[in-house]
Parts: sequence; C-alpha cells; structure tokens
Amino acid sequence: MRIALVLGTSSGGVGGHVRSVAAGLAARGHRVAVLGPEGTGERFGFAAAGARFAPVDIGAEPRPLHDLAAVAQIGGMLRGAEVVHAHGVRAGALCALSGARPLVVTVHNAPPRVGGARALAYPALERAVALRADAVLGVSRDLVRRMAALGARGTGLAVVAAPPLPAPRRPRAQVRAELGAAPDRPLLLTVARLAEQKGLDVLLEAAGELGAREPAPLFAVAGGGPLRGPLQERIDAAGLPVRLLGHRSDVAELLAAADAFVLPSRWEGPSLVVMEALRAGLPVVASRVGGIADLYEESALLVPPGDAAELARAVRRALDEPGLAERMSAAAPAAAAALPGESDAVDQLERVYRSVADCERANGKTCSRSPL
Repeated sequence: MRIALVLGTSSGGVGGHVRSVAAGLAARGHRVAVLGPEGTGERFGFAAAGARFAPVDIGAEPRPLHDLAAVAQIGGMLRGAEVVHAHGVRAGALCALSGARPLVVTVHNAPPRVGGARALAYPALERAVALRADAVLGVSRDLVRRMAALGARGTGLAVVAAPPLPAPRRPRAQVRAELGAAPDRPLLLTVARLAEQKGLDVLLEAAGELGAREPAPLFAVAGGGPLRGPLQERIDAAGLPVRLLGHRSDVAELLAAADAFVLPSRWEGPSLVVMEALRAGLPVVASRVGGIADLYEESALLVPPGDAAELARAVRRALDEPGLAERMSAAAPAAAAALPGESDAVDQLERVYRSVADCERANGKTCSRSPL
C-alpha cells in the first residue's frame, strides 16, 4: 500500500513511535512517506527507516496563517496515498481539513492544561478529528473513551511499543561515578521532558521529603525542556539531591546504572520509557494515569498523580522494604516481555489500513463501522 504518516513537532515518544512503524511497514513492502516538520525529520531519520520524508510546517501551537498553508500543502502532497495516518490531534485535524481520505488518527496525548484561546483550540481540533477520521486510535483507554464520546468512528486502543535499546557501552560503576552516586547511595532515574505534564515539581518535593534518609537518594533527570530554568532554581535554593542531566543519548547506560526508575507524570500514554526501565530490570514507581494505569498496574508501584507524599512513600518502600526491590527487579523482564512489541504495532496498523481502504473503495465515503 501507499501509506502517508503525518506528525507535528516531536522530540520524544511520538516521533520514535512513527519511526518504528514506518520502518516496520517499509520492511513489509509498503511504500511509506512521512510528512512533518523539518527538525522532526532530522531528529528521527525517517529516510534511514526506509520511508520518504517530506517537510511540512506543523507546529506545536495553533498559528492560523501557517496552519492554513500547511492544510493546502498537505492536501497536495497526499493525493497519491491509499491511506493517511496522522499522529496527534493537531496533525489529525490539519489532515482532516485538507480532505485526506481515508484517514486514520492516533491520539497520543491528553488535552493540555492551558487557558485563553488555546483552551478553545484543542477541543475544536478534537471535534474535527472525531467528525472526519475513518478510525481513531488512542494510546490509552481514557483517550479512546474521550474520542468515542465526541462521536469518533472506529475507535480503539493503539498498540505502541518501545524499540530495543542498545547495550550499555560503559560499566555501571563508571556511569554512577560520573553522576556523583557513591556505591551505597541509591540512584533514582527519571527520563522525561522538562514540561508541566511530567510532574517534576512533585518529584522535587518528594526528593526534599527523602533528604533525611541516610544516605539520601540521588535523583537524576534526563531530558530537556522549557522548565529547566525554574526547576534548577528550585533545586539550588533548597539544596535538593537532584541533578538535571539535559538531553542524553545514553539512556541505556543510565538505566543500567540506576537502582530504580521514577516517573511522576500528571498524564502519560503507554510510556515507552517505563517499558525500557522494565526491560532493564528496574523497580518502577510511577503515577497511576493514562496508559501507565492500563499497562503497569501489576508490575510497578503506582501512586496518585500530584501527590508528593505518596510518591516519596513509594520510593521509600522500593528502597527500604526488605526484598521488595529484588522481587520487582526479578519480575520486571517478564513483565516487559508480556507487553506488545514493534511487530504487534505494525500488525494492528495493517489491519486498520486495509479495512478503511476497503471501505473507501466500496463506499466512496467516510466509514461508519469499526475497522478494529
């Protein structure tokens, strides 16, 4: 099939997922084109995955004039595609407005917590997707329910899998020493964009509560983002045992060096980095939200989002409860192996694509039945 994948600005999970499925689809003989911002294309190397990449300016924020230009550009570029699959509500709405058919949209994130005009824009984009897409997938059950309530057709849970991480190249002791973690000091790793959604203010509060523990855990946060300055100011002012590492390309080595993984997000999809932490055999403490609640209830210590006291209590359990960390570490690889893999994601998409394409050929209009 001739398949077009469309995405907006991405620096993390969405871009990685699109690259993964693009590579899988291309390996099965499909002709795949990826449309998205030039920077996203450079970051994820879609051409190396076997897909053709074409730049389209789909930004992270509503920009009426740019968006109208993007709609016109998308409409012209997608004429030869048998299926269009947009990732994210913004990309999905722009494809819907361009008249792209048949259209599949994967919703990757919950609505942002913003005010003003942006608070009105997101629901409007969601409605455009719900009304015009032939199938809408959500990366968590709460997103599936949300889109179904808006009237979306063919809703279902998206299969998303983390690609394999490379083997660590440096010894665990060397990485820990570079981070300032003595052999007897617990090292807790977080991999997240420094943005409001990730709940890093809650992490800092929990780190402060755990400061009296001897030795105090060292929290290492890998990732960049708009909140780096305010977070660093708070760390410095309170003398918190937290290091902001910035963007890192050695996540596999950081996971191998850590004693546990912590993710205090206010909302998450299936969280590929939790999959990676389980594969690395780490105990995981995370918020009970979105896709995390769907997938990791039995394999992680889950706490209410935004509750620093509960987060600190769960971390303390993982570190101090006799045998708990060992049991969680021993069970983690099996839990990770039971999660869907990259081939499962491609299998699902092939089924969805064939169904909506067959419906389009047979009816010449938007499908009203579920392709799942």
